Amino acid sequence: MSVSRLGLTSRRQFLTSATVAGAAALLGAPAVITASKTDTALIVGQGDYKFQVIHDFPQLPSQFTWQTTHNVAVDRAGNLYVIHEGQENLKDHPSIFVFDSEGKYIRSFGKQFQGGGHGIEIRDEGGQEFLYVCAYQQCKTFAKMDLKGETVWQQYAPMESGVYAADEDKKPLKIWGRNRFMPTNFAFLDDGGFLLVDGYGAFYVHRYDKNAKWVSCFGGPGGGEGKFNTPHGIWIDKRAGRQPSIVVCDRANSSLQYFTMDGKYLETLKGYGLPANVETWQNLLVVPELHARLTLLNEKNEIVARLGDDVARVTAKENGGIRNDRNRWQAGKFVHPHDACFGHDGSIFVAEWVSTGRISKLKRLS
Repeated sequence: MSVSRLGLTSRRQFLTSATVAGAAALLGAPAVITASKTDTALIVGQGDYKFQVIHDFPQLPSQFTWQTTHNVAVDRAGNLYVIHEGQENLKDHPSIFVFDSEGKYIRSFGKQFQGGGHGIEIRDEGGQEFLYVCAYQQCKTFAKMDLKGETVWQQYAPMESGVYAADEDKKPLKIWGRNRFMPTNFAFLDDGGFLLVDGYGAFYVHRYDKNAKWVSCFGGPGGGEGKFNTPHGIWIDKRAGRQPSIVVCDRANSSLQYFTMDGKYLETLKGYGLPANVETWQNLLVVPELHARLTLLNEKNEIVARLGDDVARVTAKENGGIRNDRNRWQAGKFVHPHDACFGHDGSIFVAEWVSTGRISKLKRLS
């Protein structure tokens, strides 16, 4: 994830300026929940939304290094999958790492995504689980793999959509633009197909069928209500009591946009500090915000908790560069949450966009 491509927001602007959106998001929100330290644990939240914070939950073996952690996913067995962006000059270094439920390293793979590793999701297809992975930068690709890292298929820009420059599918160069392909995340459809969001490229959501063939797209660049400025994350919201719908994190517009399953615009939820992705568990929806917090919403999309909130400090002008300085991070607080996923028990795993990498576990207590 490159902040230099936050729509019209530059890297410097992101890291050094206080965000109006972040301040606005606090209006009408519940009181900020701060961390408390007991003799044995660091706790955030209250009532039904109380969690123990375990920073740096999975530990890499010494032969590997985190190179900007990006996204996380959990399989049926409770194993945690982490993808980092990786450095393109480290061609033989894996970009995907697997850990057991205690954070112990199991295996790693995915060197083909080094320098662009981004989105990762897990899907059960007839009893077998598969990874769906996408990568941006010079990789510009997406793939389906088994849980051991064997590739089922790999694709590049859907040229049949008519929105990409010539040869964008054949010569994946590190070139940005609205006619370039920079995929960021997936959402899965009941018919076996999937949605792929081009969050840094053309700003479209692409629909594929169960055979991974391109079908259609919707969106494109714009200021909202069906148009996007960095549509970074995507999910199908099927929580009980709600009509199934598509949620898109319209990041640089600081909002979540809802669509029908046919891609027709429904509504916008505003007041988020660069929302990066979403996921659901039971009646909850979690929104990791790059501006230093997690937001939890109930089935009515009412905010019920904001966890690890450090928005004011992280976005303050004098704190530019904090993502590269662990000495200025605070226990129980987040810096730049880029993705979050639920464990089977409602615990939350958080990947942060920091150069040294950080994966935290929020162990559900209530």
